[in-house]
Amino acid sequence: MRFGTKIMIVFTVMLALAFGIGGSLLIVTSTRNSLSQSQDAAANAHTLILYTISAVSSAPQVETHIRDYNELLNALTRMDAQGGKSWRSLRLSDSDGEIYVSRERGLYNNNLVNSVGSDKYSMIAFRSETGEYYLQIAGQFQFGSQLMYLESLHDITHVFAGRQYQLLVFRRMLIIVVLLGAALSWILSFLMTRPLHRLSRVTRRIASGDLSYRADHDGKDEIGVLATDFNNMTDRLEENINELRDTMRRQEEFMGGLAHELKTPLTSIIGYADLLRGHSLSEDDRVDAANYIFLEGRRLEVLSLRLLDLIVLKKRDFTFLPIKIKNIVEDTTRLLQPALDKREVSMKNECDETECMIEPDLFMSLLVNLIDNARKAIDDSGAIIIQSRTLDDFCEIRVSDNGRGIPEEELTKIKDAFYRVDKSRSRSQGGVGLGLRLCDEIAELHDGEIMIESELGVGTTVIVRLPSIVAERVS
Repeated sequence: MRFGTKIMIVFTVMLALAFGIGGSLLIVTSTRNSLSQSQDAAANAHTLILYTISAVSSAPQVETHIRDYNELLNALTRMDAQGGKSWRSLRLSDSDGEIYVSRERGLYNNNLVNSVGSDKYSMIAFRSETGEYYLQIAGQFQFGSQLMYLESLHDITHVFAGRQYQLLVFRRMLIIVVLLGAALSWILSFLMTRPLHRLSRVTRRIASGDLSYRADHDGKDEIGVLATDFNNMTDRLEENINELRDTMRRQEEFMGGLAHELKTPLTSIIGYADLLRGHSLSEDDRVDAANYIFLEGRRLEVLSLRLLDLIVLKKRDFTFLPIKIKNIVEDTTRLLQPALDKREVSMKNECDETECMIEPDLFMSLLVNLIDNARKAIDDSGAIIIQSRTLDDFCEIRVSDNGRGIPEEELTKIKDAFYRVDKSRSRSQGGVGLGLRLCDEIAELHDGEIMIESELGVGTTVIVRLPSIVAERVS
């Protein structure tokens, strides 16, 4: 059973019980009040009759004619004729039996006079065989020396007829109220559960894969708070899933780029190795083949080391030493000088005595990547300039070239793994697109940052900023 249906049923049952109990109590109270008023009116009328009869019984002639009831009967007859609307019937009796009955003799309860006391009257309400309701009142008085009983019969059918009419109206009203209450409770339950239905639709949409769908309930009640918490949970879930998707995408790109990068040099190495093994070559051809195998093997070694560095950087447990930037630039220049000479690229070291806390091997890898990228950006003979200086709280290393430059729209993507501004040139020059990504992670490891300034046709400057030793000592 749906929650809204349960709310409707509970509300309708509670309304029916409340209205039924309240209406029943109201009818019972009204009937009691009407019956009490009828009893009081009947008692007052009976008292008036007794008072009149008592006046007759005190007359002098009664004493001398004790068994002569003519005067008494005449008085009762006159009273019955004059006040017949107040009672239905009058009956007079003594210890020997009935003396006078105006009418409706068969309706009287003959046992009522036995319960009458000397200073009070008795009454009883009953229903006749024909369905009318009557109130019988009995009282006693002294007629001379004779004890007499006077009974009056009052019609109270209107009291119970009124109750019956009230019950009939109440039943009809109860049906109407229950039907209206059921309709109202259905509307209220629909309004109350509609946010829950919307939230349920949101969960189904999200379960089907639409992570951008959100609940739109803005209320301040509990359902509004639930919708807000649900949206926050969904936002976090979407972020996590997007991160997983992005990680998977990058892994796929990484594996695809690596497989493509390894294919060409491995094919060349195998071809030249097979040539050396199965053919007689001249000394020059043999040296060229061996040199090519050596260079391609070194390139694969550098590639594997870069990938290894990229993984090892996640550990962040390296030892940092105070080293002059000038010295490590000189070591890097000696390492890359043959490749620079081959492209007729000059490199100038304009570093001052700046010292930084660095990890030597990783920072040299950073410089190798930056210088190698600068070399690849130069088509013909050109120049690479490396500068370093100490500013207020950081040291700055600048690697500048006068190469092709980088388009402005590419600057935000250039640090992504395997991203190349010119894919065809980078492939032909041995690039894998990991250099700047690796450099960026090394700079972050040193609590530094990398910025790139470039202009098409003019050149590119890569700026590396690291915390200075002075700033670290002050902090």
